[in-house]
Parts: sequence; structure tokens; C-alpha cells
Amino acid sequence: MNIRGRLIPVAALTAVAALGVGTLSGCSGNDAAAAGDGRLDVIASFYPMSFLAERIGGAHVHVTSLTTPGQEPHDLEISPRQIAAIDDADAVLYLRNLQPSVDDAVAQSSVRTKIDAAALTTLEAHGNEVGGHAAAHDTRPGEESAGRDPHLWLDPVRYAQVAQGVGKALEKADPRHAADYEKNTAALVKQLKDLDQRFRAGLAHTRSKVFITTHAAFGYLAERYGLTEEAVNGLDPDSEPSAARVRDLERMAKADHVSTVFYETLVSDKTAKTIAHDANLRTDVLDPLEGITAKSRGTDYFSVQNANLKALQQALGAE
Repeated sequence: MNIRGRLIPVAALTAVAALGVGTLSGCSGNDAAAAGDGRLDVIASFYPMSFLAERIGGAHVHVTSLTTPGQEPHDLEISPRQIAAIDDADAVLYLRNLQPSVDDAVAQSSVRTKIDAAALTTLEAHGNEVGGHAAAHDTRPGEESAGRDPHLWLDPVRYAQVAQGVGKALEKADPRHAADYEKNTAALVKQLKDLDQRFRAGLAHTRSKVFITTHAAFGYLAERYGLTEEAVNGLDPDSEPSAARVRDLERMAKADHVSTVFYETLVSDKTAKTIAHDANLRTDVLDPLEGITAKSRGTDYFSVQNANLKALQQALGAE
């Protein structure tokens, strides 16, 4: 996904050998080492993955996220200490093609259980405009996902499919607690199905079906609920829009009764405010849930998604 596609620096890989086992417990802000306490030590690449691991694993796992709260996950430069932690963990849960340095570290590690969320559901190739389901562009679970939109967690249905795959992987990695993993997975999937129903009902009747975002993260959500996402930037949140694209968005906003330009909490709102001012629109937050911070409109995946639903209902004129 990240077109900048950085590799792990050679110096970082060389430094791993010198770190030793004693440094592994400091791989993130959570310093409670799982080694020796009987729990499965799971490394998660960023918030949507750590949320799954924690909810499904429950008391049987110790989860460490490679991406700290407030950090833009696309920009993660993995450290030598984190590379060592991945190698020493019992399992790693990540989303291939979202964070290139994580992909490289996982590929080169000897971690026993590697769980790639992208291989557990279907992915699609999305551009700046997404609307209407295009099954011909789908991958199948396990197929190569390079160039596909990785923001699968914003679609509750796809996220539930990933949750089921993660649950089975943890059952295999830790058979003693398989029954608990299965139970926790079922409970989480039910919550995601309920969230899906809330989105379906809440967005079924709206004055407009088009919304503008600064980052093309909501394509799967738009397709799922019959909406069209028009993104200022593409899948890379740091890319700059062309003047022609901005003019097109301003014309489209008037034609499709668009009221709002959405921005996100982890990226500057400057572009959104500029476009909104020029087109006489308002701005609001639509959170891509790449991390939870004090600025988030909720404390976990479900509360933030409920806030996203309310924001969309207001912007689209839900009846």
C-alpha cells in the first residue's frame, strides 16, 4: 500500500545481533514481558491487529504493538529492538503491504506463528474514487495482495473474517486454550455483525451517497453500505492532490449535495480545511482507526466506529 516502500536499513539488521535476549522486553511502551508467565507472546503491527489479538486471546496472551499510540502506521520505521522482539515472540499478527518494514522483519524472522491478516479475507484495488462493489477486482483469501487496498478493518464484515482466521491461528499455536480462543472469537464476530447491522440501517436512507475524505481509507466501508468515497489523496495519506483533482472535488460536491470534507486525527487537517473553505463546506473527523489517542472519539474499535457512523449520518443527511 505504501508507495514509498522502505526496506529495513542494513544497519538495523546488523544491530539486532548485538542486542541479545535481555533487551526484548523493552520493545514498546508495555514493558511487561510475557516470557515465563505462561501466556502466548504476540507481536501486533498496529492497533487493528492488537485489538484482535487482545480480544481473541484474552488472559492467555501478552500483546505488544509495534506502532505506538499517535504514530502514523504507514510511516513506521521498525527499530532493531523491535526486529529482535518479533524474532523472539510466539506469534506475530500483521497486515502485509501496509508497513513495508514490518513485512521485511517478519519475512526474515524465525517466529513460529506468522498471521497475515491480508491472507484471511478478500482485498480489492481501490483508487481515489470508490463506490459500488466490483467483485472482479477481488483477491481470494491467501492470494497476493500487493497493490490492493489494505484498510479491511473499516468494513466490519471483512474484519470479522479476519477475526475468525486469527482465532484459528491462536488455537493452533496454543492448543491448551483453544476452547477459550474459539469462544472469544465467536463473541467478537457477533459484535462485528451487530455493528454491520447498525451501519446498514443507519445509512440505508440518506440525502446523499457521496462523501469526501482526505485519505482513501474508507473504500471497503463505502462499498459495503452503498456509498461512494471521493478521496483527496490516494491510499498514501501523505500524497499531495493536484489542482485538477481539487477542482473536480469542488464541482462534484455541488452536484452530489456533499456537505462535509472528512479528515483524520493522525494526519494534518490543512488540506481538508482549504478545500472546505473554497467549496463552502464543513469539516469533520472520520477516523480510519489506525490508532487510538486522546483525540479519538472513543476508546476502542467499536466506540470509534459508532462515532464514524454518526458522522456519516450527519454528513449524508440520514433520514
